[in-house]
Amino acid sequence: MAPTTTTGPLDGLRVIDCSGMISGGFATCQLADFGADVIMVEHPDHPDPLREWPPFEDGISLWWKSIGRNKRCVTLDLSTEEGAALLHELVKDADLFFENFRPGTLERWNADPTSLQEVNSELISVRLSGYGQTGPRSTKPGFGTVAEGISGWAHANGYPDRGPLLPPISLADLTAAQFAVQSAMFALFEREIGHGGSGDGQVIDVSLYEPLFRLFIGDVEAYDFKNKVRERTGNRHPNAAPRNIFKTEDGHITLSASSQSIFENVMQAIDRPDLINDPRFSTNENRVAHAEALDRIIEEWTRQRTTAQALEEMEAADAIVGPVHTISDIFEDDQYQARNDIIEVEDSDFGSLKTHAPIPKFSRTPGSVRHTGPPHGKDNQEVYCEELGLPTETFEQLVTEDVI
Repeated sequence: MAPTTTTGPLDGLRVIDCSGMISGGFATCQLADFGADVIMVEHPDHPDPLREWPPFEDGISLWWKSIGRNKRCVTLDLSTEEGAALLHELVKDADLFFENFRPGTLERWNADPTSLQEVNSELISVRLSGYGQTGPRSTKPGFGTVAEGISGWAHANGYPDRGPLLPPISLADLTAAQFAVQSAMFALFEREIGHGGSGDGQVIDVSLYEPLFRLFIGDVEAYDFKNKVRERTGNRHPNAAPRNIFKTEDGHITLSASSQSIFENVMQAIDRPDLINDPRFSTNENRVAHAEALDRIIEEWTRQRTTAQALEEMEAADAIVGPVHTISDIFEDDQYQARNDIIEVEDSDFGSLKTHAPIPKFSRTPGSVRHTGPPHGKDNQEVYCEELGLPTETFEQLVTEDVI
């Protein structure tokens, strides 16, 4: 079982999470994994939609068990005067505030970062939205699917003879979550340490499309100087060859040889050292230009071997290769097992379940999974009465009025 005590490097950091769905949820999950006290705020009558995402076990979302882990969950209707007032109380001693409402919504409720900083000037607010807080599209609703299109990602993904292809995971949301976490850490550093520590909070504006757009390194410059537009290349890379997925007798392997020495190792592995000085393949630029011919030669070799044989012979020549795993393969993979990448944790509903281990690995203050995603409003009493000091009668009245 995973440890149940908080040992992570963010122990002592308090986070109020008013975001729902994936981008904010995954960002604060990462913070919680590494010790932050994350209090997730959900509407009393409309829980986070991820609680309704399959697959289910006994009617409980396994998605929620993962993304809601290590968080405390309270309910609060921010659109009410009493709810906004309670949010102000919640953030008084918080370090970070996360939200992903459509821009302008929290301002209407007097629950926006500006009003919150009036009670806590050190508060760092992370605002996640489809298009950001400014610009002509800022007030439009935006999901990750749209961001994957507008960022250039979908256009570049897929094969040249087919249309644009969306990813099989919520890539825009998850990428935005990573940028949200790192930007929050940047702001914390500035507040506490940078230039002696300003002691002040600030507002961080994270859109769903810009983090994906930022990953296209060199594309802005290439279009600026060369009028070059990235096109779909399938599993090939526009700047390196060979790089592809190759069929074997019983499956597939991945192979990348972006450096000259590794390319030469691959040619030695497939017993074609003669191709090292072939003018078509003598440089990386030439290999990219003749990638189809090169891939065909390599796959003629891999198709005559099982995946295990191909990997063994390639690795013996110090080529860079790997298998193509399903989740079933991952559960059995000795590398994953050696790194404890899948851990078993206690669960109040199922007894125990397996989940991702926190990553990256820390030598002294590792992350941990202390509990899985809790029920809706589970921590209302603890947070509102024990921590904020609400009298029992006030608490019960707010419950009756559907404020919490």
